[in-house]
Amino acid sequence: MTAHVLIVRFSSIGDIVMTTPVIRAVKRQCNGGDVEVHFLTKRGYLPLLAANPCIDRLHAIERKVGEVLPQLRSIPFDWVVDLHNNPRSFQVRRGLGCPAQVVRKGTARRWLNIHLGLDVLPPGHMVDRFMATVAPLGIQNDGLGLDFFLRPEDEVDPELLPRRHREQGYVAWVIGGQHGGKLYPAKWVAQACRELGQPVVLLGGPEDRVRGAQIAAQGGEGVFDACGATSFNQAAALVRDAVCVVSNDTGLMHVAAAFKKRVVSLWGATVPAFGMSPYLPGEGSLVLEAQCPGRPYSKHGGKLPLRAPYTCWDGLEPAKVVAAVQGG
Repeated sequence: MTAHVLIVRFSSIGDIVMTTPVIRAVKRQCNGGDVEVHFLTKRGYLPLLAANPCIDRLHAIERKVGEVLPQLRSIPFDWVVDLHNNPRSFQVRRGLGCPAQVVRKGTARRWLNIHLGLDVLPPGHMVDRFMATVAPLGIQNDGLGLDFFLRPEDEVDPELLPRRHREQGYVAWVIGGQHGGKLYPAKWVAQACRELGQPVVLLGGPEDRVRGAQIAAQGGEGVFDACGATSFNQAAALVRDAVCVVSNDTGLMHVAAAFKKRVVSLWGATVPAFGMSPYLPGEGSLVLEAQCPGRPYSKHGGKLPLRAPYTCWDGLEPAKVVAAVQGG
């Protein structure tokens, strides 16, 4: 008899991408592969999973679980895999009343590390914690890393890029980030672009247009600013086609790992020890951390040190980033 499994993760981009090893493993291993995999998230994140062949059905909410609970109750779920573990996901578990496996995120330990400086962070990557959640179901990590699938409409018109970028290849530099403490300083990005001396494509959302224009104006003729010019999935297509990806701690960093790109990840207010570093990225990938004392400053990078702006990036000057990119 076909099993039915509901995987729950509401946000955000990087976390949803990091659930993909669980999605794939459940689809291939649960009940001998005779399983329907359902996934519940917020509506705005549906494009991230729309092309994933391991998901049989997507469900989404705008704000409240009640929007989708009647629909979910009509499906005979055997298990809920809760990879969010928050009040909303608890409502899903309670509303369905079927057996559930719930991720242990280590939130309390992370708080103690950030606010008291205690070295009590949970070991391992967040993907490993997600996989541990389904281990009681007999699901094992297949070691294949992250997935990210694109639809035909996600492909980018090659003419979007300058001829030099198309012919020589380019470095994709992800300048965006949801929180200020994750944003590598614009003037340093521009300086690194000048010193690289090779084509660079700047990637970010509409909120990054001002920073992108500033960097492009100061970064030299090899810089092409694509911030706000593409959808997220189109930006992912540009990441896929890059020769190397430089990224803040943000969603496209995880997409780059899914495409097995060589990733140079930059860490300021947050730290990779949270378990959020690129998971099984391409060969030659590097994790570069600032050396400012007191890191990490917050869980998501929203809190900066009390000194001058950008001091959370001390010790990670442009020359180090350039050397890391060119070292590949």
